[in-house]
Amino acid sequence: MLIRLLRTHLRPYHRPLAAVVLLQFVGTMASLYLPSLNADIIDLGVARGDTGYIVRTGGWMLAVSLVQIVCSVAAVYLGARTAMGFGRDVRAAVFGHVNRFSAREVARFGAPSLITRNTNDVQQVQMLVLMSCTMLVAAPIMSVGGVVMALREDLGLSWLMLVSVPALAVALWLVIRRMVPGFRLMQTRIDTVNRVLREQITGIRVVRAFVREPYETERFATANADLTATALRTGRLMALIFPVVMLVLNVSSVAVLWFGAQRVDAGAIQVGALTAFLQYLMQILMAVMMATFMLMMVPRAAVCAERIVEVLDTDSSVVPAPRPVTEVSAHAELELRGVGFQYPGAAAPVLRDVSFRVTPGTTTAIIGSTGAGKTTLLSLVPRLVDVTAGAVLVDGVDVRDLAPDELWRRIGLVPQKPYLFTGTVASNLRYGNPDATDDDLWAALEIAQARDFVEAMPEGLASPIAQGGTNVSGGQRQRLAIARALVRRPEIYLFDDSFSALDLGTDARLRAALRPVTADAAVVIVAQRVSTIVGADQIIVLENGGVVGMGRHDELLDTCPTYAEIVASQNTAGVPA
Repeated sequence: MLIRLLRTHLRPYHRPLAAVVLLQFVGTMASLYLPSLNADIIDLGVARGDTGYIVRTGGWMLAVSLVQIVCSVAAVYLGARTAMGFGRDVRAAVFGHVNRFSAREVARFGAPSLITRNTNDVQQVQMLVLMSCTMLVAAPIMSVGGVVMALREDLGLSWLMLVSVPALAVALWLVIRRMVPGFRLMQTRIDTVNRVLREQITGIRVVRAFVREPYETERFATANADLTATALRTGRLMALIFPVVMLVLNVSSVAVLWFGAQRVDAGAIQVGALTAFLQYLMQILMAVMMATFMLMMVPRAAVCAERIVEVLDTDSSVVPAPRPVTEVSAHAELELRGVGFQYPGAAAPVLRDVSFRVTPGTTTAIIGSTGAGKTTLLSLVPRLVDVTAGAVLVDGVDVRDLAPDELWRRIGLVPQKPYLFTGTVASNLRYGNPDATDDDLWAALEIAQARDFVEAMPEGLASPIAQGGTNVSGGQRQRLAIARALVRRPEIYLFDDSFSALDLGTDARLRAALRPVTADAAVVIVAQRVSTIVGADQIIVLENGGVVGMGRHDELLDTCPTYAEIVASQNTAGVPA
């Protein structure tokens, strides 16, 4: 998964990556040349007392060091730009893909997990790319070059490399392979902490209303403790790496000095060559250590890449048509033909054999007990989810065949839980139509019975709205959501229990103001309150996912026991809208 993610999203950066490799190669070769020059100064300059040779060779060392510095700085700069661009592209890809998900896929992953995958997980892979550009390229060059240069200085000590390098590599591999399950579990624990925290912050009113702060504190403490315990177990393994590296490094240094001193004493090697050999061995081991840093990051990045690719590989259950219809002749018509919907793996369908038609200028109301499938039914029209049986037709065309933009342009949806975005009143209303003028916004607010409270705000249309609309009341939030749909001026209005937070007087005034605006549109209203739908041209009564009644208010009182029971329970029979 990691290789696939890197190969896909690093393809546009092949030129910067090639430049990084070249710069790292030049810089590493320059660093490998320095110990040899240092050995020449000791063996040829100091031993002979040739000051001129020392100065000339020292000048070459300064020049080589300058090349190394320039190449390293340039490589790190290009590597950082490449890594940041890679992270940007992956985040954009994940965000764009998630935006195409239906409600089913979003519910499957969960919002906290999707946020973690697009932030923390992408950052882990991005850091791997950055470290690869700065370390991984240099490590093999330094290892191979160091071996060649060390053998050039003295073959007699080469056995030390054959012992120390494999010993370090094996020891590190034994530690790192135990870290992979820990990193995978850690990402899951992060998801859990994010989920609990999100639930507690979002539902803070419920928590306080039921005095559940101690319980929620304990629940978060449990999730936090699980994450901490997993991180500590993985951290202990990570901490073990450094002592292992230092042990092998120091033992190797002692061994080189011990056996090298014997060869110097025997005249088989000069002091400068021994010094160079020691430096090359240290460079080789440092290269192994740099590769170790990469190996420490690879397991976690691999887990994160697996989670990212899982999102990218998940296809939406709402798929655009191969040849979408972009032009239709009908206007403001909605029809459901034998519609059924069943969640994957569910024992029974949520909806079954639902059929009705909404014509221009008419209002159809949907009512039923909780769990009857009203919201699911309304979600099928804008394709938040797709039918599993039957068909939904907008203006005579199956919504699955319509171009998505064409479908959504014709629909104005006010969801059951209205959501407002961080910004202003105006920016939220223009979500329905970015080109709407201030006059259009005030007209929509007037119809939605929201003009009075918006005018009372200190800055009017420019008044700030907090995330989710938490700085306005539930009724105000509903009215702003209705105004947002009105600004769009769609052909089909879908109101999903959008009047529940309004008092009866405001409800009646709003519906009266809506009539002239929706005179040429198809209107579908899901409601729990009979007074909201009593004047509808057609009322659909749902029970256990099926239609048990269809007609006007007076007809259903006589023909549909379920509807009569709902009316009786609310004591509104015969009360006009």
